[in-house]
Amino acid sequence: MLERTRFREALPRDAADQAEVFHHAVMEGASSRYTLSQREAWSAALPRTAEAWMARQALYPTLVAECDGHCVGFCERDASDGRIETLYVWPAITRQGVGSRLLELSLEALLAAGHTRVLIDASLMLAPALEARGWARLAEETVERFGESLPRVRLAFTRPDTP
Repeated sequence: MLERTRFREALPRDAADQAEVFHHAVMEGASSRYTLSQREAWSAALPRTAEAWMARQALYPTLVAECDGHCVGFCERDASDGRIETLYVWPAITRQGVGSRLLELSLEALLAAGHTRVLIDASLMLAPALEARGWARLAEETVERFGESLPRVRLAFTRPDTP
């Protein structure tokens, strides 16, 4: 899969695919760590429309993974705050390196922009993998979405050469 995947900045034509990737990643990909009602609330937090995701592209520089002409994963970054805002991959292709590459490239972009520390609020699905890659756990928190409590983990990556 990774050899057939191209990584590039998002275009407006990717927005509809981003909406679907987000929805399916939450509803299917997070099923082992979150209840159905939690996933429904999480998924409903962002509209499943191209227009909503085009608006997000204007807010956050977004790197997409494209395979066979479709966005199959994406990573939004907040360049001003040095944050990874979101990271989602189509559930059928998880654990094939797509998410790792999206994260690596986005992290490189934030570090190249001068950030020495990058933050992410990671799901219970993502947090263990990030910790295994050297991200430090800062806090555990819960966010509310449509009356549902969603646990997540705040993590930080610090540039290795930073004192």
